[in-house]
Amino acid sequence: MLREDVSRNFGFIVHDVARLMRQTYDRRMKTLGLTRSQWWVLTHLYRKDGVTQSELAQTLELDKPSLGRLLDRMEASGWVTREDDLQDRRAKRVLLTQEVGPAMKAMRAAAADLRHEALAGISKDEQEQFVDTLLKLKLNLASLESRAPSHGGPSDEDKESVSK
Repeated sequence: MLREDVSRNFGFIVHDVARLMRQTYDRRMKTLGLTRSQWWVLTHLYRKDGVTQSELAQTLELDKPSLGRLLDRMEASGWVTREDDLQDRRAKRVLLTQEVGPAMKAMRAAAADLRHEALAGISKDEQEQFVDTLLKLKLNLASLESRAPSHGGPSDEDKESVSK
């Protein structure tokens, strides 16, 4: 069996970096009384407040009932509210409340500190190049995802290129 040296495999490295950042941030958020699920929801709503509950479930890769229960608890705490969607009466939009403001401010400060610590010893130019490279990777992968057939099998285009 051929064993590949994965120590410089960017997929493993990106995964490990993301995991370490989540774990470190998780420990810091525990002091605010936030679980990972809660701060994850709040962070995504900070990025895009007012998304539908279905969109949020898809983004967070959670099933709808689990997210619904989590939002019930967060709504009871006064951090989020759910409002009817004006275009689709079946949908609910999830919004941050004013009460969550101090927690969000603390979360954003902790996130900024963690990013600063993670980037220690890396020049501003290297940081910009790194972010630019990650954005290119994200674009490439999003492009692949948008071209992928929804049923999981090869597309007609894929089949055609194989037969040539």
